[in-house]
Amino acid sequence: MNKLRANIDQWLEGLDKNWEAMPIKRQHQVILYFFAAYVLLTAVVIFNVCRDTAYARNNMAVEHIENPASAGKESPASLQDSLKPIKKIGL
Repeated sequence: MNKLRANIDQWLEGLDKNWEAMPIKRQHQVILYFFAAYVLLTAVVIFNVCRDTAYARNNMAVEHIENPASAGKESPASLQDSLKPIKKIGL
């Protein structure tokens, strides 16, 4: 685990050195590209959400709820809980 952490730290330090070695103008350009990609991705997601909600056909059928106990031919005794009650014995 420590070796993995050391490798990740070394990789991040290398990225930081490369970033600092870049000219400021290039850093601004890279940040602008990442921001443009973020804005484009956000716009695509918002467009897809709006499109999906506009075309959604969510129709819920509202009907009378029937009692399942009255539909069957079982006796009311068999519909009750089949577990026996737990009796506490006082000591």
